[in-house]
Amino acid sequence: MQLKPLSKGRFHSLWQQEHHDIEEIMADCISDTRLVPAHHKLMEQGQKVSSLILVKRGRISMGYTARNARSFQLGTMECDSQIFGEMEFFSDYLCQLDIIAEEELEIQIICGDKLQRALTQKPMFALFFASAIAIDYQDTVDILTRRMLYPIAYNIAYDLYHQYLNDQPVDGFTKCYLEAERFATTDRVYRRAVKRLEELGLILRDKEEGIVINDLDGLIAYIEES
Repeated sequence: MQLKPLSKGRFHSLWQQEHHDIEEIMADCISDTRLVPAHHKLMEQGQKVSSLILVKRGRISMGYTARNARSFQLGTMECDSQIFGEMEFFSDYLCQLDIIAEEELEIQIICGDKLQRALTQKPMFALFFASAIAIDYQDTVDILTRRMLYPIAYNIAYDLYHQYLNDQPVDGFTKCYLEAERFATTDRVYRRAVKRLEELGLILRDKEEGIVINDLDGLIAYIEES
């Protein structure tokens, strides 16, 4: 979730007014600040979560590895006051994803006990958490169901279009095998889907920019028809 005034949802106008107070309450819950190197795991799949992490600036990636060694990458994110571990904090489940620093980051540790007291003593603060978590949950479910129910080529086209609109909750990777994992498939299947979109004239592969849209109207039509 993001420690920012929410731009959507039932209570978004309220958070525009109350956000200064919310940030002050959160600041009181921070117990430590640390500098971590690139590739450091901020949180690890399967760990017990007793504190949350706030990343004000910097890029992270999120992924899941199954017991059969297959991996799913949710994507990368350029953090803007992002909080990690909130789902596990409320559910008391083990951490579901690896959260990895893609570069050197400054992180702030949010004390779980202090956060619990703030949430129980300040209903407005708890309502903010509920709103932010609900929005993130629905964004994530939207990504996962689209990955499961639509063909790989459609998902690549959809992703490119929403990158163009700049409304994606997460970004992709530059490496092909990681992009394949982001679409829950193999490198071979991913490359074949990209080639199909190329053959339709919808995309181009650029050495510097990677995959780019070649025919925007055609891409939109392809997504709507699929």
